[in-house]
Amino acid sequence: MSKPVDPVQLSADLIRCNSVTPAEGGALVLLEGLLTDAGFECTRVDREGIPNLFARWGAKGANRSFGFNGHTDVVPVGDADAWTHDPFGGEIKDGVLWGRGATDMKTGVAAFAAAAVDFVRQTPPDGAVILAITGDEEGDAEHGTTALLDWMAANNERMTHCLVGEPTCPNVMGEMMKIGRRGSMTCWFTATGVQGHSAYPHRAKNPLSALVRLLSRLEAQPLDAGTEHFDASTLAITTVDCGNPATNVIPARGHATVNIRFNDGHSGASLTEWLASHARAVEAETGVQIAMRVQISGESFLTPPGEFSDLIARAVEAETGRVPELSTSGGTSDARFIKNHCPVVEFGLVGKTMHQVDERIEIEQIEQLKAIYTRILTDYFA
Repeated sequence: MSKPVDPVQLSADLIRCNSVTPAEGGALVLLEGLLTDAGFECTRVDREGIPNLFARWGAKGANRSFGFNGHTDVVPVGDADAWTHDPFGGEIKDGVLWGRGATDMKTGVAAFAAAAVDFVRQTPPDGAVILAITGDEEGDAEHGTTALLDWMAANNERMTHCLVGEPTCPNVMGEMMKIGRRGSMTCWFTATGVQGHSAYPHRAKNPLSALVRLLSRLEAQPLDAGTEHFDASTLAITTVDCGNPATNVIPARGHATVNIRFNDGHSGASLTEWLASHARAVEAETGVQIAMRVQISGESFLTPPGEFSDLIARAVEAETGRVPELSTSGGTSDARFIKNHCPVVEFGLVGKTMHQVDERIEIEQIEQLKAIYTRILTDYFA
């Protein structure tokens, strides 16, 4: 019998791969070798220079196909001199694994890869196990999980359920899983007025005054009070700028940006119209032209509580002693793409140090996570 895959060692090996988005850094090559040796059929699904890996054990088109999704790309390290340990060293000291990706999310990928390999070797299931791993989650995400899903659709590959291994626990292992995510959108406003002398404001049309009025309107009332499974939507002003170095000149043009995180009481389209209606009103009041550009990163979604979320929650409770909260909090994840393919939930490690200097995780959590994923697979195919 093959020796069980050590998720801690695999995590450390993955951290040593310098895979800052969009570099592959050897991470997917490492995983492809491990999975191929275990009998997975692996396909690189690279698109527009973005590395992705699809791996399936079992028959194509099986009635039950459990999928794991995750990413091996990481954010930049920032000031490398500020790190206590080499950010790509994968060092283990005093029961803690250090390095970029230690929480987000090379450890999650290592845990589900190790669980999947050991599971199919020891108890081959009646069905398929699929791993969809991208190198473009931390970037624009245009050619990552979406490329994998497009390739799967074109090749008649399908997951019947999917678990995303992102870190989901705020403080302690097992306390939270995600059954949905808020939508996210950004709006860039450009206000164009008439430049003039600041001593004669009546001869100018001040775009900054129009932007201040517009932003005040947008913040005047909460978007909502929350819904059954979601917190209240939020709007944040993230920048206001005109690039004007002169103190005695009213500029001709100004810019402002807002970011909205919204629940299932809204859609990207409805919020776009809401923003546009306020912009039109301020245009009419001030005579300043306001153009806007919107990017919708993802719509809100919910996987309703039921058999699938119950199965995940039972496995988490069995291994940690905690019943996880069913949450929709946090930012976006690649689950926003997978929800159009199959039911999807998220569960992973404690994410307190993700994207920080000295990113790190307790090795006990990595071992727990592998045990949880193994139990999920066992129960799913029971």
